[in-house]
Amino acid sequence: QVQLVESGGGLVQPGGSLRLSCAASGFPFSLYAMSWVRQAPGKGLEWLSSIGNTGESTRYADSVKGRVTISRANAENTLSLQMNSLKPEDTAVYYCSNVGFGGPYSPRGQGTQVTVSS
Repeated sequence: QVQLVESGGGLVQPGGSLRLSCAASGFPFSLYAMSWVRQAPGKGLEWLSSIGNTGESTRYADSVKGRVTISRANAENTLSLQMNSLKPEDTAVYYCSNVGFGGPYSPRGQGTQVTVSS
């Protein structure tokens, strides 16, 4: 079955950086576009970024454009999200998804908590 395990979250000060990872299994990872989404407390899912199956095509939400970089390593079945210049409003649970741009997104894993606070 499809498994997506997110990691790399934590507590970081405003302006800091984090690198999130997603270990995928149970499906042909290299054939799937992938995405990152997040859910802040009391809010719905927010799409952040998507990457094509080869990694050549990427898209970003305006809320994170210029501050995050999505990447993938098909040989390792791993998806990553490098986040820089973090803001308090980036505080959320972050999920990866094996659905590309446009969704719909239904997170399967536990997600990884990112808290941006001084």
